[in-house]
Amino acid sequence: MGKHKLLDRVKREIRRRNYSYSTEQSYCQWVIRYVRYHNLTHPRDLGNRDIVKYLNYLANECNLAASTQNQALSALIFLYEHVLKIPVGELNNLKRAKKPKRLPVVLSKEQALATINELDGVNQLVMELIYGAGLRVSEALSLRVQDIDFDYRQLTVWNGKGRKDRITMLPERVIPKLKIHIEKVRRLHRSDLRKGFGKTILPNALSKKYPGAESEFIWQYLFPSRYRRKEPRSGVRHRYHISARNIRRELSRISKKLNIPKRVTPHTFRHSFATHLLQGGYDIRTVQDLLGHKSLNTTSIYLHVLNRGGHGVKSPLDEK
Repeated sequence: MGKHKLLDRVKREIRRRNYSYSTEQSYCQWVIRYVRYHNLTHPRDLGNRDIVKYLNYLANECNLAASTQNQALSALIFLYEHVLKIPVGELNNLKRAKKPKRLPVVLSKEQALATINELDGVNQLVMELIYGAGLRVSEALSLRVQDIDFDYRQLTVWNGKGRKDRITMLPERVIPKLKIHIEKVRRLHRSDLRKGFGKTILPNALSKKYPGAESEFIWQYLFPSRYRRKEPRSGVRHRYHISARNIRRELSRISKKLNIPKRVTPHTFRHSFATHLLQGGYDIRTVQDLLGHKSLNTTSIYLHVLNRGGHGVKSPLDEK
């Protein structure tokens, strides 16, 4: 079986499981690198020791981050267990790349609002949702029109990190401008339909369950791109959501303009959301649910941010 036939099997299994296109690209690249590392030997002729050898090579010689090594591991486990149907079992002598323990970067409320107020248009609206609802940038950009519930003042995040769904709040501040924005998206969708376009891409399970739903307005992205492009899997020309690249660039520019001595990214506002809720006295388990964390330990990192500076102990230099 050639490399391309193997990759075709990987792609089919990924699509059957409704994984994202970015995951498909990533997993296929790791399979290619793994096969090349072992001199084009077919993975079925390799074993656990070969997997460990490759992953240790990534950690020790390539100095890859722990998250990157974990991504490679996930891709190889997927290849063996779901495509080749070969159990991986224990990976003895695997040397895991060390993940540095870093506290999240958090803005003050004044810094967060000042930064958001310097933005305009769609970029500002996206960042208001990220800071106001604790979203990841990928979650904010992946929102569909129907995910916004004005009556209950909430929004739904589908298939977030860890393939988890959750409900979080819809900030009052964004509601008026969000309604105006949705009407603009509606007009754009109507225009696309008149031109023979207007179809979005749905996961396979949903497209089979709701035939024709890809043309309905409620399934369109809340933040559609200005341009239509061809979806690599289906060949359909549609409007994907906007890219986070311009938002990141704008945040970097504004943080320098405002002399904020921190590295400001969209995720900084998610960290700030959690920290500011805890500062406001909200229960940590409530914050955990809003963030979509599986473990309370993950959320507890923000308690360390609150206690930074000696765990609340007063410095002897400040004693009178």
